Amino acid sequence: MPFLPTTKKEVEARGWDILDVIIISGDAYVDHPSFGPAVIGRWLEKLGLRVAIVPQPNWQDDGRDFAKLGKPRLFFGITAGNMDSMVNHYTATRRLRHDDAYTPGGQHGFRPDYATVVYSRWVRHFFPDTPIVIGGIEASLRRLSHYDYWSDSLKPSILMECPADVLVYGMGERPMTDLVRIFQQDDWKSHLHECRQIAFVTNRPADYCDKSEALVLHPFEKELSNKRFYGENFVAFETESNKKTQRVIIQPYNRKSLLMMPPYPPATEEEMDSYALFDVMMNAPHPKYAKRGSIPAWEMIQNSITIHRGCFGGCSFCAITAHQGRFISSRSEKSILAEVAHLAQRPYFKGHVTDLGAPSANMYRMHGKNESACAQCARPSCIYPQICPNLITDHKPLLQLYRKASAIGGVKRITIGSGIRYDLLLADDRADHENGLTDYLSDVVRHHVSGRLKVAPEHTEDKVLKRMRKPSFNHFLAFNRRFQKLNREAGLKLQLVPYFISAHPGCTLDDMKALHKATAHQHLHIEQVQDFTPTPMTYSTAMYFLGYDPYTGEKVFSAKGKREKDQQKSQFFPSHPSK
Repeated sequence: MPFLPTTKKEVEARGWDILDVIIISGDAYVDHPSFGPAVIGRWLEKLGLRVAIVPQPNWQDDGRDFAKLGKPRLFFGITAGNMDSMVNHYTATRRLRHDDAYTPGGQHGFRPDYATVVYSRWVRHFFPDTPIVIGGIEASLRRLSHYDYWSDSLKPSILMECPADVLVYGMGERPMTDLVRIFQQDDWKSHLHECRQIAFVTNRPADYCDKSEALVLHPFEKELSNKRFYGENFVAFETESNKKTQRVIIQPYNRKSLLMMPPYPPATEEEMDSYALFDVMMNAPHPKYAKRGSIPAWEMIQNSITIHRGCFGGCSFCAITAHQGRFISSRSEKSILAEVAHLAQRPYFKGHVTDLGAPSANMYRMHGKNESACAQCARPSCIYPQICPNLITDHKPLLQLYRKASAIGGVKRITIGSGIRYDLLLADDRADHENGLTDYLSDVVRHHVSGRLKVAPEHTEDKVLKRMRKPSFNHFLAFNRRFQKLNREAGLKLQLVPYFISAHPGCTLDDMKALHKATAHQHLHIEQVQDFTPTPMTYSTAMYFLGYDPYTGEKVFSAKGKREKDQQKSQFFPSHPSK
C-alpha cells in the first residue's frame, strides 16, 4: 500500500475528489504500528474510507495547512501525537527541551503547547460545521477535569477548552468504527450514546443516559472552590475505571455536562489480530522527510513489535492503565510470528528484533482464573500489595513465543527492550515450576538481554514505595540474587540496571539519602534517576496537587521547587547541585 496522502497532489494521484477523514497530528508521519495516528488512519482505510494525514501543520502562520486538503465528508481527527505535547516539550522542572523524538532531525518547535486545543481551534476556524474528533494520549488523559502541572492549575476537561465534538479515549479502533457509522447519519449527535469509549458535552444528559445509573462527579466549579472535591472525584473515577464493567460518568460544568461513555470490554485475540496492520503499512517514515534527518523515535522502535495492550501493575505515577486499561488484550502467537517474519524481510532489518513487548513485556496472555471474580474487583493493581491468587502468571506461552520467533529465518537475535515486572517472577518452587518462571528468566538472561537488563524498583524506602504502589525493595534484592545466579551459570557478565524516581510524593531528601546508601551497599550500577513529573489522571499527581492522599486524607509531602528537586537528584548526579 502507498503512504496515506499528505498533500493535495498525493490525494489527486489516487484519483480522489473528496476525502472522508482528515487526520491532523503533532508527530511526523511514520507509517508503522507503533505510531498511533498512522494506525488509526490505516484502520479507517481498512473500513473503506478515503483518509489523508496532515502531520505537524504550521500553526503560526495563516493556518493554510489546516485548510489545504479541503473539507472531509465525515470528520477531522485531531491528535497531539504519541506523547502529551507538554511532556514532549518540557522537563520535570519545566525547562524547555531542545529536541523532539517525533520530528525529523530531532528538531524542537514543530508542534505547539497543548497541541490538541490549538489544532482544533484552527480547524473550527476554517470549517465551522465539520465534526471534530480528538484522541491520542493527550486528549485521553485530559478527558475529565485534571491538574495541569505546566500551568500549575486545575483545568476542566479538554473538551471545555477546544471546540471538538467528540473525544475518543484509550485505544481507538473500536470507537472509531462506531463513530464512522454514526457520522453517516444526519442526526449523528442523537446517536453518540451508541458508541462506547468516547466523551462529549451536552446540555441534556438525560437524552443519552439514565442519570440514576451513572456515576455523577462533583461539578468542576466545586473542585475550583475546594480541592477536596477534586480528591473525591479522583477516587470515584479511579475506582470506577478499575472495574471490568463500568458506568457512564457525568461531570457538570455550569449548564453543560460532560458525558463519558464506558469503555469496550477487553479486546479478544481475534480483534487484536485484526488491529495488527503491519502488512498494509509502509513501516517507514514518509519519504518527504528524507533530507531533514532521521526521526529518533522511529530509529528506536523500527525493529520492535507490540504483543499485547494493557497493564495491571497499577503504579501510582503511570497513566498506562487510564489509557490502555487494566486488563490484558493479547495478540495470537500466529499473528506475532507473522509480523516477525514480515520484519525480517524489510530492507533496513539487520537481524536484531529489539523488542517483543508492551507496557510490561511479561504480562502476555495473563488474566484471571475465575473471570467472574475479576468482574467484581476494583483493585487498582493485580500484583500490589501482593499478587492476586486469582491471577494466571504462566510465562510458558511467552517463552514459547520467544523460541519460535528466534527460529524465523533472518532473525539473529531478539532482545526484550520494554519493562519486565520482576515481582511476577518471584514465587515458591511449586508456583515457579507450574508457571515456568525460572525457565523464562533463564532464557531471557541467556538469549534476550543486550548487555544490560533494565528493571524499575523505583525506590528503596517502604513508605515511598507504598505511595508508588510498588513492592518492597526486598523483592528487587531477591530478583537480583536470582539474576546474578543465572548470569554466573550462563558464564555471562550481564548488568542489572535499576531505575529510580526522585521527588515522588512522599519522598523526602532523607529518603533519597537512604536510597543512595542502600544501592551503594548493594554495589548497584545506577544509570538513571528520573524526576517525578505530574501527568494528568494519575494517583501520584493527585497527591502532588492535593498535598494529601485522596483515599486516606493523610498528608503527603512533595518536593515542588527546582531547588528541592535538584537536592534529591543530586544524591546521584553532581550536575544537579544541591545548593
